[in-house]
Amino acid sequence: MSQAPHTQDNHEGPIKTPKQLIVAVLAAFIVPVIIIVLLVSYVSSSNKAAAGSDALSEQATSQRIMPVGTVEIKVASANAGPRSGEEVYKAQCTNCHAAGMLGAPKFGDAGAWGPRIAKGEAQLFEHALKGFNAMPAQGGGDFSDVEVHRGVVYMANSGGGKFTEPAAPAGAASGAAAGASEASAASAP
Repeated sequence: MSQAPHTQDNHEGPIKTPKQLIVAVLAAFIVPVIIIVLLVSYVSSSNKAAAGSDALSEQATSQRIMPVGTVEIKVASANAGPRSGEEVYKAQCTNCHAAGMLGAPKFGDAGAWGPRIAKGEAQLFEHALKGFNAMPAQGGGDFSDVEVHRGVVYMANSGGGKFTEPAAPAGAASGAAAGASEASAASAP
């Protein structure tokens, strides 16, 4: 049981000179202080909103106080009377009826339009004005009832119907004619 004699070389640490001791002590204090300063500056300098804390931002406030409804004022066009069925179809109906969205019969599909045409023009017109299944009501929108009726007749006729396009009301035709005569009189020398 012999033991090796303890020598000073066995117990030496990594620091051998006073200069190394000073550097190690300074590093032990300075490195943590620098890390703490950087963390504090990171946390306090950036305005990072936590989840759900943007309730007082300008955008969130403006969305909360936004009016429920809006008023649109449209300029009356110098239209010479009610628009044709094709114009109404292109402006309003093509979104759903061109692709057959939400069960809408496709434009020109006689198989889909046949049962609807069998119910009659009045029934088709009523469904267009008041809405039916997934189709929203068209009455009271951008088009008059006569224009909606013309759009219905145009689509039904493309699917095999034999309906006649409704004529413009007497007041609209005479008003358009009067407006046209005033315009021609104003342009005459």
